Amino acid sequence: MAKKKGNVVIIRLKSSISPHCYYTKKNRKNTQGKLELRKYDPVARRHAIFVETGKL
Repeated sequence: MAKKKGNVVIIRLKSSISPHCYYTKKNRKNTQGKLELRKYDPVARRHAIFVETGKL
């Protein structure tokens, strides 16, 4: 039998103003759309919007 896919996946969050990325987990059941978070960007040295770019 094939194993069922899990609900939790690791995703990459990419900054909208620099090449910096964060990696985090996302529960597919609770959040179906693309994740957008406002986090600190150490390259730009200010807060920026980080958008989900894909699974890892």
